[in-house]
Amino acid sequence: MQFLFPYFLIASLTIAIPIIIHLFYFRRFKQVYFTNVRFLKEVKEESSARSKLRNLLVLLARCLAFLALVFAFAQPFLPQQSAVKQGEKAISIYVDNSFSMSSMSEDAPMVEKAKQRAREIVNAYATDDRFQIITSEMEGRHLHLVSKDDALGLIEEIKIAPSSPKLSDVFNKQKQVLQTAGTEHKIIYEISDFQKKNADIAAIKDTVLDIKLVPLTSVEEKNIAIDSAWFLNPVQLLQQPNALLVKVTNHTNEKAEGIRLSLQHDGQAKPVGSLDIPAKSSEVDTVNITVLKPGWQEAKLSITDYPVQFDDHYFISFNVAAELNLLVINEAGTNRYLDAAFKGASFFKVSNEFSKNINYSKLPNYKLVILNDLKSISSGLSSELRQYALNGGNILVFPAADADLNSYKSFLNSLNCNELTGFESANREVSNLNLDAAIFNDVFETKKTNLKLPNTQGNFKLSGSRGDEKIMTYRDGNTFITQVRQDKGNLFLCTAPLDENRNNLVKNGEIFVPMLFKMAIANNVKQHLAYTIGQDEVIEENNILKEGEAAEKNFIIKGEKGEFIPQQKMLGSKMIIGINQQIKEAGIYKLQSKQDTALSKYAFNFDRNESLLEFLNNKDLKNYERPNLQVLDATAAANFTGIVTENDKGITLWKWCLLFALLFLAIEALLIRFWKGDEEVIIITLF
Repeated sequence: MQFLFPYFLIASLTIAIPIIIHLFYFRRFKQVYFTNVRFLKEVKEESSARSKLRNLLVLLARCLAFLALVFAFAQPFLPQQSAVKQGEKAISIYVDNSFSMSSMSEDAPMVEKAKQRAREIVNAYATDDRFQIITSEMEGRHLHLVSKDDALGLIEEIKIAPSSPKLSDVFNKQKQVLQTAGTEHKIIYEISDFQKKNADIAAIKDTVLDIKLVPLTSVEEKNIAIDSAWFLNPVQLLQQPNALLVKVTNHTNEKAEGIRLSLQHDGQAKPVGSLDIPAKSSEVDTVNITVLKPGWQEAKLSITDYPVQFDDHYFISFNVAAELNLLVINEAGTNRYLDAAFKGASFFKVSNEFSKNINYSKLPNYKLVILNDLKSISSGLSSELRQYALNGGNILVFPAADADLNSYKSFLNSLNCNELTGFESANREVSNLNLDAAIFNDVFETKKTNLKLPNTQGNFKLSGSRGDEKIMTYRDGNTFITQVRQDKGNLFLCTAPLDENRNNLVKNGEIFVPMLFKMAIANNVKQHLAYTIGQDEVIEENNILKEGEAAEKNFIIKGEKGEFIPQQKMLGSKMIIGINQQIKEAGIYKLQSKQDTALSKYAFNFDRNESLLEFLNNKDLKNYERPNLQVLDATAAANFTGIVTENDKGITLWKWCLLFALLFLAIEALLIRFWKGDEEVIIITLF
């Protein structure tokens, strides 16, 4: 047994007071006189033995009461192996306020229960101790030590937030703060539901700091969430149904029936379906969105679920262009049939440039770049086109009949394409159109047997065994058009020139125009429909500045509840936009200058990591216990402050000392009140 305040034991000398009183307590005998003493017989009976016993018991009770009071003020305790030494302490308390903490405990939301436990921990320590209160947001104001009163104030301000960090990341922040404390006594408390996805306790390797895990348990662990959404096709079109796939996940152990999915778009909200989802499974539903006007579109998908609601809504934004931008790079002049084909297709916006006068900075603006019978491809053009394809651009190549095959070889090799070999001036017919290829798989409603296919009066052959997909082939099996997929884009290579004297493909509107359209939207880069709060902190924008605008022009990001100036950095024609954790709420945010309308729109959603309500239970947590890591079971504790105090100091005994002091005082009172045969008297008997 040890004492928290051992100097109070000096007061035990006060037991001398009742001893002194006892020693100087004298009684006189009472005398009774009678006149007729002849017939009197003095009988003297004294119960001195009983009196002494009674007085000694009273003295003992008083002394023990004094000692018990002295011990109570000295605060004795039985130290535990993990008990913290006496002195000023630095205590760091993590209050998990992520979305999973919005679930209900037996009598309150989990986050309120966590705040209650945090207050009880703070109140278990002395006023001169220092505290850190940190939440899932890990804000700057939470990264230093404060007084006891300030700590209680910070706890009151805690609300549910979208952040969902790993427990090891939180611990590292706590450790950094405690390293600045000028004391050896450092304690860390982790108050959380310990969701499996984030509770990476095994990653906490520290063996010096005293770590306490305080698990909280919800009553009901049920949740259904809109997990994600994506378009079936990479490019969304005007006046046509655009298929949007929506994934809804049932995170419960029971089948979910009649989950109603609704869509809000273009100012209108409408139900789009009802889902039955098996337990612990997902369903993908298709929602058609028809866009009537070009420009940036906003949409919101919703379901109804309780009690966890942060993942019941999913925002998306996407841009629908009025036209598809195409670039034709010519050797000398344009192809009149190609120009005519474009004029008949109003959804194409075509730019023509010569191979020696190309503005490379504008390449990202084009969906498709067509090389029209170039005799050679310079190393500069080859390098720019390769980068363009890797970033998601589509290239269609028609080589000139007298092409420099060495320059083409270098270009095609850079894109992992087979090489062109000797040109043959022979009449050949295209006999096969690959309707299973993505370029043609949905162009024709039915397979036509009388479809007119092109023919050529000269073509190259391909040599090599690199992987490609044949789009169209000649009757002899040689390739007419092939596709080679790049990282994000595509290379389409025709083995015949586009010159109308050698190739009538350009005159075949039934095939040529839809082929160009599908090639323009064939890239593997889908629009970024949605971003995740706390994860997607950097956004890239291409050619956001208008021609002639200064690079230092400031933009703002504006949401429903306010606006802020993001970090901005120009890299060539690309702008890097830094969010820096300034977006806290799900919704649509607009990028704009102070005078302009929205230049771009971003949909931000809460992190779905919190949707899966799977937690470590007490048994799981106990497996991580070690000499410096302990689990405190707070679920059934009426006085958690007492548990913290006992865990901090050991088993405290001062309450027992008070009870014993009261007991001994009660014994003294009972002895004085009910033990009456303790007076010394003279009894005189008359005969």
